[in-house]
Amino acid sequence: MNYTVVVVDDHTLLSQAIGDLVDNFDHFSVLYVCKNGQELLTKFKDPKNIPDVVLMDVNMPILNGIETTAHLKEYFPEVKVLALSVEEDETTIIKMLRAGAKGYLLKDVKKTELKNALLEVLKQGYYYTNTVSQVLIHSLENRGDSAFSLKEREIEFIRHACSEKTYKEIAGEMYLSPKTIEGYRDALFEKLNLRNRTGLVIYAIKNKIFVPK
Repeated sequence: MNYTVVVVDDHTLLSQAIGDLVDNFDHFSVLYVCKNGQELLTKFKDPKNIPDVVLMDVNMPILNGIETTAHLKEYFPEVKVLALSVEEDETTIIKMLRAGAKGYLLKDVKKTELKNALLEVLKQGYYYTNTVSQVLIHSLENRGDSAFSLKEREIEFIRHACSEKTYKEIAGEMYLSPKTIEGYRDALFEKLNLRNRTGLVIYAIKNKIFVPK
């Protein structure tokens, strides 16, 4: 069985190179490449242009990867989105995951890992690279019983943490002081063996505490 892929990136030479690379993978074929999200959505008006997977850049003109991914999640939920970006900051990763991306790849990814990511996102429904989240995934797999002993307020905090709100804004939402919120954060990082907010978001998604809309 062949799976179809579309590459969305505003750097023409790079998108063509990625497309040629994926086209050479067994069981994969590239339908076309796009320069931005708006061009992709225009293509999607024809059902024949809807692929199994979209390799999505984050920073693009007209319609960026985050906005495009959110649109696909709402109107084309069957399409898997893998982010492909040079951005590796925590905020960008969280935004892409919340928008509906099923994985996050850095553009210096090896071709073997790219192929594996495509296969895994189709088989498992998600894929996170070692570069971005090796420690996070390891901690989730070895979290022990502590993952199942969360208090109601801790769960509430986790759900707020999956938004774009600052910790200060979360404190306001929960009618707690910023210092108390920092205490919740630090306690959860220790309990769940996580290192940052990105790990908390991945944990929440994998354990159905937070379901991206």
